[in-house]
Amino acid sequence: MTTTTAQLSHIYPRGSRVNERGHLELGGCDAVELAREFGTPVYVVVEDDLRARARAFVDALAARHDDFDVLFASKAFPCTAVYRVLAQEGLACDVASGGELALALAAGFDPARTYMHGNAKSEAELREALAAGIGHIVLDSRDEIDRLAAVIADRAAARQDVLIRVTPDVAGDTHHAISTGQADSKFGFSLDQAREAIARLEAHPRLNLVGLHLHIGSQLLHLEPFRNAIRAIATLGDFPVYNLGGGLGVAYTSDQHPPSPEDYVEAIVGALHAEIGPGKRLLLEPGRALVANSTVTLYTVQTIKRNVSTWVAVDGGMSDNLRPMMYGARYEPAIANRPLREPTTVCHLAGKHCESGDVIVRDARLADPAVGDIVATPATGAYGYAMANNYNGVPRPPVIFCRDGDARVVVRRETYADLMSRDAG
Repeated sequence: MTTTTAQLSHIYPRGSRVNERGHLELGGCDAVELAREFGTPVYVVVEDDLRARARAFVDALAARHDDFDVLFASKAFPCTAVYRVLAQEGLACDVASGGELALALAAGFDPARTYMHGNAKSEAELREALAAGIGHIVLDSRDEIDRLAAVIADRAAARQDVLIRVTPDVAGDTHHAISTGQADSKFGFSLDQAREAIARLEAHPRLNLVGLHLHIGSQLLHLEPFRNAIRAIATLGDFPVYNLGGGLGVAYTSDQHPPSPEDYVEAIVGALHAEIGPGKRLLLEPGRALVANSTVTLYTVQTIKRNVSTWVAVDGGMSDNLRPMMYGARYEPAIANRPLREPTTVCHLAGKHCESGDVIVRDARLADPAVGDIVATPATGAYGYAMANNYNGVPRPPVIFCRDGDARVVVRRETYADLMSRDAG
């Protein structure tokens, strides 16, 4: 029985289908066979999905604005292979630490098109950024202005282009842990503080203020907050560069239908032109919206327990996907060996870790789960790998790229030796 992509939810990577064996197929590869070959848990990335989403943002901006760049907000999936694919697609890069900078450079990103963020950048990270020839540093506080000024004073280099991050007192409808635009935030300058920072930087001989940056939060499914934020920063003056962040939400469950890249870009560009004017360099930083739906995590069912509820426990959990525990994030799992069968069993999809909170999906619906089944959790490309950890001494999963029926390891599975490699005891 051959079925089409239309029978699978839009939460799966583009081109996913159910094959003749009735199994989920990702990037032309049978998910059940991938689990057997590479083990579980495993992050399966459909490379063509990554490339298509990158092109969608670039094309949408090219159709609406002349001077722009699309930056991969790389904290979403800081894996060298992901960086490399998006660099090949012509994207620039956003990094939030010295480690992300090192990964981005190793993957081939041009340092001149790389932007460093972060609310507490160290002196060492600033020195690393300057040594790399990074294009822009986004300043987040008065202390950071002082720190960068001191660091650059020790160097014979030319001026460094900077932006300042403005907190516009605009919050999107999202979880409080990923809301960043409200007045009481650890990020950025308030509007009044921004005016002081602008005056100070405009007088600085080595720090060249080229524009403003804002980011109001992540997993935003409505466009009006973006317009409101642009309207707020328009009061701060006229600059050549505006980095208007990212935050566009994605579909984690079948009932979610976020704005398209085209609609998102139309809202951003329309507000920029109306509130500030055309002729500006516009930067956007999609992260989650580039990578989330590219990836499916596969698990193997280990036990099924019935007490007050039915508990289906798999061989992963909070060590490979921390979002449900941190944010109450919701996913829509399926049995990869029968993904289209009616999901009649209501259960809690539980992880293997020694925490009662280690539940991947509460009140999940699965198709008659049994020990040994392969469970697929779509939309795990954003912050799954990025937040992976070694709780309970569990090695982190591999990352597998699939394309045209070929699968390759781009990050190998950790070993026990890896766990002990830094232990000097």
